[in-house]
Amino acid sequence: MCLGEFLGWISSHFPIRAEVNPDKLFDVCQPADWWSDSETDVMKLLLVTLLLWTWTSLAVVRVPLRRVPSIRAQLRADGLLEEFLMDHRPDMFNRRYAQCFPPGTTSLRLGRSSEKLYNFMDAQYYGEISLGTPEQNFSVIFDTGSADLWVPSSYCVSQACALHRRFRAFDSTSFRHDGRMFGIHYGSGHLLGVMARDTLKVGGLTAQSQEFGESVYEPGAAFVTARFDGVLGMGYPSLAEILGNPVFDNMMAQKILDEPIFSFYLTRRTKTGNPEGELMLGGKDEELFSGPINWLPVTAKGYWQIKMDSVAVQGVSSFCPNGCQAIVDTGTSLIAGPTNDILTLQQLIGASPTNIREFIIDCVRLSSLPHVTFVLGGIEYTLTAEHYVRKEMLGDRELCFSGFQAVDIVTPEGPLWILGDVFLTEYYSIFDRGQDRVGFAPARHPTKH
Repeated sequence: MCLGEFLGWISSHFPIRAEVNPDKLFDVCQPADWWSDSETDVMKLLLVTLLLWTWTSLAVVRVPLRRVPSIRAQLRADGLLEEFLMDHRPDMFNRRYAQCFPPGTTSLRLGRSSEKLYNFMDAQYYGEISLGTPEQNFSVIFDTGSADLWVPSSYCVSQACALHRRFRAFDSTSFRHDGRMFGIHYGSGHLLGVMARDTLKVGGLTAQSQEFGESVYEPGAAFVTARFDGVLGMGYPSLAEILGNPVFDNMMAQKILDEPIFSFYLTRRTKTGNPEGELMLGGKDEELFSGPINWLPVTAKGYWQIKMDSVAVQGVSSFCPNGCQAIVDTGTSLIAGPTNDILTLQQLIGASPTNIREFIIDCVRLSSLPHVTFVLGGIEYTLTAEHYVRKEMLGDRELCFSGFQAVDIVTPEGPLWILGDVFLTEYYSIFDRGQDRVGFAPARHPTKH
């Protein structure tokens, strides 16, 4: 109930003498003589609460994030990873499913997957949102490497949709049909859908008339195994395939944020009573990081792209000694870079290739592996083997995989590196749209992860 409605309700139920005096706030609601002092105090308290509510309507909200096994880890555990990777090579996948999409769908161009970071094979962190009136809940990847919001539609005919929560447009009184179609090519799958508008809630924030996509066709097995329903992109608008304002832009336009920033805190915990991470919208939590924030300007407004000074192995500058470009991407777990650089890096850390282009490390040797340091804005960010090695259980065996991956993304500024969750679990990240910059600070973690 807003303040005006509250005062209207009061005036209709109690005798009130309205004497508005700017020097006496509570004269607006002065009770009649027969009211007791206790009743007067209660009314004053209610009015103060409502006034404070109107003065603090701009919000900072926390969205808990859960960490789950990635699609890759689940496929490996089921013995299906090798077959999946063979069937989902971009060239083979396009030829198999191209007839399912409208002619001219630009997202199906061969090579598109090497240009975009839409690859959620290794994504692990997701949170909850709701769409519609009444609310319909969905789990999504909050992804700084894309800019679209989509969830499965109740009209979707794919197996992946049958295994996830689906948006029921006919159940929402605030739904607005759009009718335009869209297609998105992900590195690990394709998606076709229709556009719509509805009320979106993230944490305690409500964004009205949010553009989003309803997926109606998700061929292949990429999203069948996923623990999340959809994706909420947090990149710049130029990255969007769906026309209209991305979610964070819509929140800024509707002035519902305390500040035009959001921040991520990720941990390595799994299956605990507490969330394994947190997305904060409209602010940052200084209890979750230590030391000063190192701010880096965004160099190209699409991805959250920044300049990286160099990459060093065991203190020796080995890669991009003259500087290179990097993307801060919460939608992938790995750190990626140009093929030639990553292959050399794999050799330096003692990683051996497998027949499915993964790199495996002897778990016994972790304590002797070199440190890898990323220099950003003159500050060194060092990862030990405990940070950059991914551990998975396969039956009763523990496997150790390199957290580095070869991905060739060429831009006018040169090849890009990708700083994914392997990096972001160690460093609190702040994304500032107001000043177009990214901030890092050492994350505070419990002694044991």
